Amino acid sequence: MLLSGGNIMIQIIASDMDGTLLNDKMIISKGNADAIKRAQKAGVKFIVSTGRGYTEIMPLIKDAGINCPLITLNGAQIFDETGRILSSSPIHDQLSSKLIYYLKKKKLYFEVVTSKGIFSDNRAKRIENFAELLTNVSPETPYKLAVTMAAARMELMNINYIDNYQKLIDDEHISIFKIVAFSNEGHKVLDPIKAEIQQYDNLIVTSSSSSNIEINHVNAQKGSALQAYADKLNVPMDNVMAIGDNNNDISMLKVAGVSYAMGNAITEVKQLANRLTATNTEDGVGKAIDELLTES
Repeated sequence: MLLSGGNIMIQIIASDMDGTLLNDKMIISKGNADAIKRAQKAGVKFIVSTGRGYTEIMPLIKDAGINCPLITLNGAQIFDETGRILSSSPIHDQLSSKLIYYLKKKKLYFEVVTSKGIFSDNRAKRIENFAELLTNVSPETPYKLAVTMAAARMELMNINYIDNYQKLIDDEHISIFKIVAFSNEGHKVLDPIKAEIQQYDNLIVTSSSSSNIEINHVNAQKGSALQAYADKLNVPMDNVMAIGDNNNDISMLKVAGVSYAMGNAITEVKQLANRLTATNTEDGVGKAIDELLTES
């Protein structure tokens, strides 16, 4: 059995993570996990589609008892259920070097996501950024507690620390897939930088929150990655469902036949999607899946 969205038979469901599949505790709720398993039992392929890297995703889906393919780093890498890489789109070394120089000149804290994991050159800033993310998704959490939680969570996420990002570029065994820059001043600081970087034809700049920008190779987009995955399975895009909440989800919501915006999604996503579900703290992903199960 496949899920029915009106008269459309859904064969693939793609879900974003932050602000979508993850709740305010930054985990996959039992309600969401159970709905995903029901869909998989019905013969539907479930795929995570996120800006996060492989090493960040795996502990979260394992804890929820989910096994599925992954679109990672906004589409820079696609993995099958066994962890085998199906495709990758790295940023070329020369361009990576220019970006690192430029972001340092702008005095922004940023992280570099590579084939060998995520790298930070400032542990304190890494914890501070994660604490801010926790307080954004869960405003009732005191900042000091968020910092303590962030410091504990960092140990679980296989973060690598390096004193100079140039070492990553100089290592011929490492590919750079994404650079994420942060500012707690949000659009005011990040929008001009985004506009500057977007002048490069072979780069795409998106964001997963108002306080970051995510820089990828232009081929690394969730929409094109989801299209490639569906093509590999000979599934028409009309039979694909996508769920998201933010700017970096737009490309996959555009290509999917059935698109859901989270209740907590930004306005642009809500206007684009053809359906609306509950928020990420109300099992919105699970409710969207169950809505289609009920219709079938």
